Amino acid sequence: MSSYKNALIEKFESKEAIIGIVGLGYVGLPLMLRYNGIGFRVVGIDIDSSKVDTLNQGKSYIEHISSQSVSKAVETGFEATTDFSRASECDALILCVPTPLNKYREPDMSFVINTVNALKPHFRHGHLISLESTTYPGTTEEELLPRAEEGGLKVGEDIFLVYSPEREDPGNPNFETRTIPKVVGGHTPNCREAGEALYKPAIDQVVLVSSTKVAEMTKLLENIHRAVNIGLVNEMKVVADRMGIDIFEVVDAAATKPFGFTPYYPGPGLGGHCIPIDPFYLTWKAREYGLHTRFIELSGEVNQAMPEYVVSKTMDGLNQHGKALKASKVLVLGIAYKKNVDDMRESPSVEIMELLEAKGATVAYSDPHVPHFPKMREHHFELSSEPMTAENLATFDVVILATDHDRFDYDMILNNARLLVDTRGKYRASTANVIKA
Repeated sequence: MSSYKNALIEKFESKEAIIGIVGLGYVGLPLMLRYNGIGFRVVGIDIDSSKVDTLNQGKSYIEHISSQSVSKAVETGFEATTDFSRASECDALILCVPTPLNKYREPDMSFVINTVNALKPHFRHGHLISLESTTYPGTTEEELLPRAEEGGLKVGEDIFLVYSPEREDPGNPNFETRTIPKVVGGHTPNCREAGEALYKPAIDQVVLVSSTKVAEMTKLLENIHRAVNIGLVNEMKVVADRMGIDIFEVVDAAATKPFGFTPYYPGPGLGGHCIPIDPFYLTWKAREYGLHTRFIELSGEVNQAMPEYVVSKTMDGLNQHGKALKASKVLVLGIAYKKNVDDMRESPSVEIMELLEAKGATVAYSDPHVPHFPKMREHHFELSSEPMTAENLATFDVVILATDHDRFDYDMILNNARLLVDTRGKYRASTANVIKA
């Protein structure tokens, strides 16, 4: 038995443990609020000093997380820092850092590796390290394990290693951090016990699996399932459109079947930090085993072709009105990757904007959740959200509904847009000025 494990479990049960959350974004921030809210002291570590300063002033930089909740956390002991040496104070270190793809669609593990390297000098006896970033099966064993043991600590005896994939759904009012079941896999049985003790106070249901690899693969299957089904319905949309059938009516009708069918709805492409990216982690890793993940690659092709499809339908619509796309004024409605959030990661709207601009259109956007186009690693637009007035809408040659936020006035849009391209099935009745895409 590990005396360090037993002491650690007691600390979690008595809420005396200090929780360190590394990476204070869409995953780390809700987790911080949950642990703080149930009485744990939380230290947040992030390399972005502007984020750290904002949080320490009691302000939020994520729309669906209120500044009031951050302010309350600061008042009750939460602090953010850029100083990685503070990790030694913490009993658990939960890593919530990005895992994007590089331009060759291969995993970019630099955020995880750089984070672990920065924490490594501060690992100590009795530390629990939990990786929550989505990644390929084997990451915890291949990248974290050797670094955790580099200083002479033994994983499973002196220091504990778990993988527990994040499951956030921003903007979904039906679920919160507490109510979403948490999958936990440990490198050893001791690690798993420590991981269970970490998450049990904060999460209603902890689901234990036999290894970190199983937990890593579980997260990928969840997201591959979505990517493949969205790819399927996007392909069906193109076929249905050619046949003069409304795919949204078809999906709604099929969804009345009480067994064996789950409705997925088509759109302008895949967005967010998970669905467009995570499946390719498995594709990359499978190559090591001489395997090809054909479903993943095919759905990726279909989904990545959707922004081009939307632009093509926009060109067709303008053509029917005797206009070229070049020199046309185009307004894109909704640039967040999904409705009712301000999250721009991998948003297909941005790709649509770039394709339109490349073809000579003058592009603008309107999004009640994104007042100014943010600084992004890949994309650059110096734009602010256009006012949604009848007069302003009427000045654009075409309006593309890309993200169906609830805050849009859909009747006003329909009545004032000269030409409307609907990628979300909001306008079921065929009218002269609506193009379904």
